[in-house]
Amino acid sequence: MQLECIFFGPFREAIDEKTVHYETEAQTAGDLLRELESTYPELEGRLVADDESGLAGETVVTKNKRNVTHIDGLETELEETDVIRLVPSVYGG
Repeated sequence: MQLECIFFGPFREAIDEKTVHYETEAQTAGDLLRELESTYPELEGRLVADDESGLAGETVVTKNKRNVTHIDGLETELEETDVIRLVPSVYGG
């Protein structure tokens, strides 16, 4: 499936792009985040907590503008054409 991933602040700087149309077989948000950490080494350890219990630090990840922590956390299921936004804790408006 193809997802639109939008990166903010230092995440955008780490991969040198704001928006990526990402082809994946990931079924959950956690699978996707682990895959992104593997694909973009600059993101390693910045998306998923070391103990796999949730998101790293105060990172905010949304699926179609809903915070995944308010859905099913890392187990939030993904669907074709979802828009995933990744916002580091230090980025604000």
